Amino acid sequence: MRQRPLGRSGLDVSAVIIGCGTIGGIGSPRETLGHGLSDDEAVTMLDTALALGITALDTANSYAGGQSERVIGRWLGQRGGRSMLIATKVGAPVEPGQDGIDLSHDHILRQVDRSLERLGVDHVDMYLSHAPDESTPIDETLSAFAELLENGKVSAVGGCNLSVAQVEAMLDASERHGLPRYQWIQNEYSLLARGDESEVLPLCRASGLGYTPHSTLCGGILSGRYVPGGQPEPGSRVAVRPAPYAEHLVPATLDGVQRFAGAAAARGVGTAALAHAWVMSHPDVTAPLVAPRLARHFEAVSDALLIHLDEDERAQLAGLLVAS
Repeated sequence: MRQRPLGRSGLDVSAVIIGCGTIGGIGSPRETLGHGLSDDEAVTMLDTALALGITALDTANSYAGGQSERVIGRWLGQRGGRSMLIATKVGAPVEPGQDGIDLSHDHILRQVDRSLERLGVDHVDMYLSHAPDESTPIDETLSAFAELLENGKVSAVGGCNLSVAQVEAMLDASERHGLPRYQWIQNEYSLLARGDESEVLPLCRASGLGYTPHSTLCGGILSGRYVPGGQPEPGSRVAVRPAPYAEHLVPATLDGVQRFAGAAAARGVGTAALAHAWVMSHPDVTAPLVAPRLARHFEAVSDALLIHLDEDERAQLAGLLVAS
C-alpha cells in the first residue's frame, strides 16, 4: 500500500489508517460499552488491516473507557512488538469529576502515561487533542505537548474536531511562543459532511498540514444499507448512537444515498468502496480513517484504493446526494 507524508511531521502513513473506536464500545460514550467489537473480533480486524498493508492505527484514551488501548496493547504484545504506527488522543472525559474536554498541562502529562501503560509501549508516534478545550490557553496545551516531544513520549502532535478559527489560533500560538504546532488535523469528512472543503482543507494545504478524516461512511449510512422508512440494524453504530446521525436519516438524504448506490453499481463497485474513494481522491486528504467491523468489510477498503476519481467525477457523485 502506498505511503503518504503526514504533514511535516517526518512520519509516513499508509493511504488508509485503521480506526479503533469500535473496540469494546462505540467511541467514548460510556453508554455504548459492550456494543462494539469483542476482543477476538478486534484482533481479527487488526490482523486483517496489517495483512492489507495498513501501517497506522488510531485510538483514544477514552474509547470504551480505555479498553481500545488495552486490546491494542495486548495485540502488539502478541505480535512481538510494534506492528504499526500508533495514534492516540487525549482530552475527552476520563477522570472522576471531569465534565468536559481537558487539555491542561497536568491532565495531558497524567494521561499520556496511562495511555502508554495500556498500550504497552514507551512512546506513541502520533498524539492528538481529541477536541477543543475553551477553558485552557492554547499555549498551555502546546507547552505540554512540547514536553512530551522533548522527552520522547510522542513523535508528533495533531488535533481533532477543530474549526478553521481554532486551527488558525493554534498556528498563531505556535509561532508567537516558539512552540510545536499540530502537524495534521483529523475532522469528520464525507459526502454527507463537507464543511471542511471551504476553509479547513485549504488552510491545511497552505500551511503544510496533513489531514486524516474520520467518519468517511457517516456511521455506515453511505454504505447504502439504510433506506427511507427502514430501521437501523440492531447493534449498528446508528442504532446504538442515533443522535449524531439523525439529520441524515431523513428521506431526502437516504434517497440521495440510493442514487449514489446506483452510480456505484453502474461502475461495478460497492457503495462503501466508492464513498471511501470519493474521500481518498481529494488532493488534500492524507489518509482517511476506516473502521471495518468485519473482515469481509475490508473488501470495500481494498476496492477503494483502486478507484481513481477526477474533480469532475467527484462533483458529479456529490451532486447525487443533493435533493432534486
